[in-house]
Amino acid sequence: MKHIFAKTCCAIFGTALLIGCDSVNKWKIEGTVEGAENKDLILQTSENGRWYTVDTVKTDKNGKFSYAHEPNAYPDIYRLNLDSKSIYFPIDSTESVSITANASDFDRNYTIAGSADADMMMTVEKRIAETINNVGIANAPTDSLLKRDLSGMILSNPASIMAYYIVNKQINGQHIFNPANQFDNRVLGAIANAYNEFRPTDPRTGYLKEVFLRNRQLSAGLPTDTIEVTELPFFNISLSDNTGTMHNLNDVVARNKVVVLSFTVYAAEGSTAYNVALADAYDKYRSKGMEIYQVAVDEDEFQWKQSAKNLPWITVYNPLTNGGTVLNVYNVRTLPTTYILANGELVDRVDDLSKLNSTISKYL
Repeated sequence: MKHIFAKTCCAIFGTALLIGCDSVNKWKIEGTVEGAENKDLILQTSENGRWYTVDTVKTDKNGKFSYAHEPNAYPDIYRLNLDSKSIYFPIDSTESVSITANASDFDRNYTIAGSADADMMMTVEKRIAETINNVGIANAPTDSLLKRDLSGMILSNPASIMAYYIVNKQINGQHIFNPANQFDNRVLGAIANAYNEFRPTDPRTGYLKEVFLRNRQLSAGLPTDTIEVTELPFFNISLSDNTGTMHNLNDVVARNKVVVLSFTVYAAEGSTAYNVALADAYDKYRSKGMEIYQVAVDEDEFQWKQSAKNLPWITVYNPLTNGGTVLNVYNVRTLPTTYILANGELVDRVDDLSKLNSTISKYL
């Protein structure tokens, strides 16, 4: 991945002191580093793991700095270095990101803000720091709870720059997501598929596909086109219902003993009979702690809304712009497909609707 960096209006021999410069149609990073007055901060970006220097940003006598740059063709991750410590931040287009830090613990005591990706970055780093504090730095890279949380963040938007950042994240030199591991490589594969669909010309797309395909045979304990349901993880889904209200599967699972996760097409033949079977189960078990989270992948959103508004359970719509990402994550090959989630885990798949009620009841 090659970057072409234009000279900025105040750049002098590679050192940028851009306070007061015009930043229209540029992305911008600004902030304060306490205890780092009149210091050089090194700005870097990477080429699939190889970091190289973009420029030098100098703080003023109060530790404040400001830097602007022409936007790149694709979203990217940068890092700001002070001595041997680094703060990472995402940039997409012409947004502005702010950093507040302290020189004494530059890479730990800091905040970044200004965009949704910046907020996600803070969430990721705080979650990792929390895990290190709880289980120690040696055990953190393999912590199952951390990996589950990060997987949910990735798969909420697998085509994002943050998904790329997380799947390449290391703790103490060890990758959290190891592509030689079957589960980890499936997560990487979901990102590769999303990039291939939504960012086919992004230089990271080829890299993701190459790593995924290289490790697929090594990591697969089962044939690559099938997987036992009990081995499927529980991935979050965040989609809107017919009124525009967002529903997170994580929240629904947290509120209920059992969640029936349904993937269907309302316009398909047999959809009515399928929903009748769901309605029978809903009437029997709703009062006992069961909820239905139904994902529709209909082509006609208007017709879906007309049907969805008459159903008593949670119905959300997977728009065409999402492509098949959600279906790929849950290994959905035919519709309808019905899963059972209980105790925070995907525990069962119901292929025979006559067994839906008995399957639900054994988890209540």
